[in-house]
Amino acid sequence: MLLYPDTIRRDGDTFVVLFPDLPHTHTNGKSREDARLHAPDALQLGLSALMEKNVDLPVPGKPGRGAVLVGLPSVVASAKAELYMALRAASVRKAELARRMGIHKQQVERLLDIDHASRIEQLEAAFAALNMRLVVDIQRAA
Repeated sequence: MLLYPDTIRRDGDTFVVLFPDLPHTHTNGKSREDARLHAPDALQLGLSALMEKNVDLPVPGKPGRGAVLVGLPSVVASAKAELYMALRAASVRKAELARRMGIHKQQVERLLDIDHASRIEQLEAAFAALNMRLVVDIQRAA
């Protein structure tokens, strides 16, 4: 799971959450808690923009003092980002993944669109076509 450290600072009467690994990604709120509540959605927008530009997603850095690790707002969004990274790492084009899965390239495009609702079974099939397995882990909250 991709977990990016944030930094938070006060800016006048609001608090701003920034992601050092994603320079153009930020959000704000009236309080620290409010700002951090919006952080997963901001992270999703930032990663989605990079995926649309067809560039590598940055590797999450180490959290600094006071940082919170922020993940994407859903398991499906996280799996889509991981699928995108796996395709790039394996140098597999979308058309090749579509061929391996026996589907149209447009369907692969939707699988990689974080904002499109995809079924987890479709993502499992995509990972299987890359000789990978999608694993969901449940843990107790801290």
